[in-house]
Amino acid sequence: MYISAEYLLYTMSFFQKILPDNILISGILSKDGQHRTFENRLYEQYSYLIREGTWKHKLTSDECSMVYSDTILTTIEHIQTNRFEGRSGLKTYVYQIFNNKCVDLLRKNATNRQQVHRGDTLDDYMNILPDDSRSIIQQLIDQYDQEILQQRLRETGEKCRQMLKAWSEGFMDQEIAAEMGYQSAAVVKTSRLRCLEKLRELYTKGVKKG
Repeated sequence: MYISAEYLLYTMSFFQKILPDNILISGILSKDGQHRTFENRLYEQYSYLIREGTWKHKLTSDECSMVYSDTILTTIEHIQTNRFEGRSGLKTYVYQIFNNKCVDLLRKNATNRQQVHRGDTLDDYMNILPDDSRSIIQQLIDQYDQEILQQRLRETGEKCRQMLKAWSEGFMDQEIAAEMGYQSAAVVKTSRLRCLEKLRELYTKGVKKG
């Protein structure tokens, strides 16, 4: 069987501790079902930023882990939609996004501390999105008809619908990560927060139209 030099180079590169940008990008863009493996390698390759963020921005380890997961999800999205143009290396690109998101979180934390009198509306609550609160979906059910809830959940997309369903049924982030093929519980956590925010926006638009 003939094996091309290009294939051998590609295979050898995969086992390197640090993958070159072109290998990572090609893998993430692949259509053969292996893209998740390269997404995981991207996550692992720059995970040291979590520790750096706790020192530089004085954020907690959990906060930096969430910010980093969101950074990787954003980077993958930019690669897949051609927003990443390769003007800088992936290392610089990931660092810039991570740093900006850390600064955004610091500003949000400062704003939240200043809001002594915070309302109890769904919109205010969802903007904060505390991960340990399992009452978000229940609040939606209480305020809106369950049929409308199911419709809005479908509009978030199949992945979000499955994730939120599993979460509402009490599955832990680690269990969801294993079942749905995510890199870690931290990635599931960040993805879920994005899905909840998307669900909130769909409800807000629906209320305005109504």
